Amino acid sequence: MMEVNGVSYHLETIGNGPKKLLWLHGFTGKGNNFKEALTFFENHEEYTFILLDFLGHGNSSIPVDSGRYSMENTVEDIKVILDKMGIAKISLLGYSMGGRVALAFTATYPSYVEKLVLESASPGLRAEEERLERTKADKRLAERILHDGLEDFVEYWTNIPLFQTQKQLSDDRQLQIKEQRLQNSPIGLANSLSGLGTGSQPSYWERLEDCKVMVLLLAGGDDKKFVLIAEKMKRLMKNAQYVKISGAGHAIHVEQPRKFGKIVSEFLSN
Repeated sequence: MMEVNGVSYHLETIGNGPKKLLWLHGFTGKGNNFKEALTFFENHEEYTFILLDFLGHGNSSIPVDSGRYSMENTVEDIKVILDKMGIAKISLLGYSMGGRVALAFTATYPSYVEKLVLESASPGLRAEEERLERTKADKRLAERILHDGLEDFVEYWTNIPLFQTQKQLSDDRQLQIKEQRLQNSPIGLANSLSGLGTGSQPSYWERLEDCKVMVLLLAGGDDKKFVLIAEKMKRLMKNAQYVKISGAGHAIHVEQPRKFGKIVSEFLSN
């Protein structure tokens, strides 16, 4: 655990190589979710992998103030974590919610970022009206978590269209994913939705052209919405590569961990 700006973050470090990679998970997840994918990295010994649990997730703190979870606060917390670890340069890999955080961090502190990997990630919503509608939807979902409980929410979340391709995983793997989601705190998830949801974050679309670091954009071939988002991002980012991974939906690192590990490690090695 690391104390950061009055809260505690759970961090796990794997390896001791010169290439440092910070993994940022998605909503309802935890840093541990990436462990299978990182085993498929080529030249594994070259890396120091840092797995972080966001506030309200895993073993990190669960502040009662939803404002503490904001994008601005989260970005500042990551900077403090890197400073405390003595890391001046690092690559970031963010999935979904974690991808939005990784992009926001890169836009705010570009000098810290070596390379950027965005898996099924979005720069946010452009239109103010869209953001307001999404904020309302996130608030309703947060209220549902608190009112109806975690089991009801996880059952609902497991069955949204975004995760339908995970029904092709083995029963044991699906059960593992469900059990991990059930380990979260209702207050933590509700506050994370309110503070770090897509509606509450700023839009980074207008800043994509300013991104100078090398970027790898990944989308699952069956995740049509995020395929379109990645294609739009690719057109705006001068130094971006885009790979559409067949046989995967939103959570590529879960559904195709071998392909994912190979593609990401090749990008980071070049």
